[in-house]
Amino acid sequence: MGAMINRALVIVLGLIALVTITVAQGRQGRGQREPESPAPTIREYKPQSTLVVPAHPVPRAKFPAIDMHGHPPPLTSPDAVQSVVRAMDSLNLRIMVVTGNPGRIPRDQMLQDLQVLRGSPHKDRLAVFANIDFRNVGPGFGQKAAAQLEEDIKAGAVGLGEIMKDFGLTARKADGSRLALDDPELDPIWSTAARLNIPVMLHVGDPAPFWKPFDYSNERWLEMALFPNRRCPPERCPPFEQLIAERDRLFKKHAKTRFVAAHFGWQANDLGRLARLFDEMPNVYVETGAVLYELGRQPRAAHAFMVKYQDRVMFGKDSFAPDEYPYFWRTFETADEYFDYYRDYHAFWKLYGIALPDDVLKKLYFENALKIIPGLSRAGFPQ
Repeated sequence: MGAMINRALVIVLGLIALVTITVAQGRQGRGQREPESPAPTIREYKPQSTLVVPAHPVPRAKFPAIDMHGHPPPLTSPDAVQSVVRAMDSLNLRIMVVTGNPGRIPRDQMLQDLQVLRGSPHKDRLAVFANIDFRNVGPGFGQKAAAQLEEDIKAGAVGLGEIMKDFGLTARKADGSRLALDDPELDPIWSTAARLNIPVMLHVGDPAPFWKPFDYSNERWLEMALFPNRRCPPERCPPFEQLIAERDRLFKKHAKTRFVAAHFGWQANDLGRLARLFDEMPNVYVETGAVLYELGRQPRAAHAFMVKYQDRVMFGKDSFAPDEYPYFWRTFETADEYFDYYRDYHAFWKLYGIALPDDVLKKLYFENALKIIPGLSRAGFPQ
């Protein structure tokens, strides 16, 4: 009897051991095994790729380009203009559109930029957009702002924008309520832009992940950790979808106004949704400022999108950093694989070239901008 019990006990213990080993192996197979050394932080882990593939850096754009979304240093003197133009020449950047905003570039600065450019031999190389301060909107605001816009265009501005994200996020009306993007008080501004035949560039919201929980599942965690003010919890920001709905109602209501949704409308991560917007609203365009990390991680989808909607997309950079422009040229012009992006807190992944054909590149780089901004000089571009 005792022997039988011992044999049964051995069998049970064996089964337990077998199950334990199987479970452990299953966990290891699912990546649950713990590393033997301390894990690096997200900033420390920078593995060097062993992938060997052809590389084709592109220091200069293939065709003369227009930066639709420029933020150069202040144009305070002819020397300041010369410094910017020198950098532009090295990149084959023919025109930069200076897109300021009231918080950083007050109206007086815009007028000074225009005055300096009028006396510069490079006056056709930079163009200036007007802007509007949307704080304290009350009755009659729209008419006054529209009149100011008309004065600024007469002074030499060629468009309106970049209207920054505080419009929609934090701007308040005179009564303290939030200013909606499609508030009817602002209708005279958009109607005036249509009458003056100038584009309006709107920066609405921010990347959608900024509205998601701030945890390790968020692919923008590092940026949100470095810049806490970019997080959009409900107590601080209106919902992302509410902003997009207000924006789209504005676009539809003013169908005769050409709107440029800055940063690909923050929908470069959802090109299908942006395609539906394009199909519904022929007056809307986008530019590529600060979204290269999205386009370069989906090269086939981005190629197909930019070919299909080649009349609606323009090149824009956003921040003025001459050493970063070649990343855009390489992504747009080559079929290179798995190359670095220039800013780790935007993206921890690699880029792939989109390899756009020449006719699409020309529209992206200059033809579409020349089409929607009549005030730009045509000199220096292919006929």
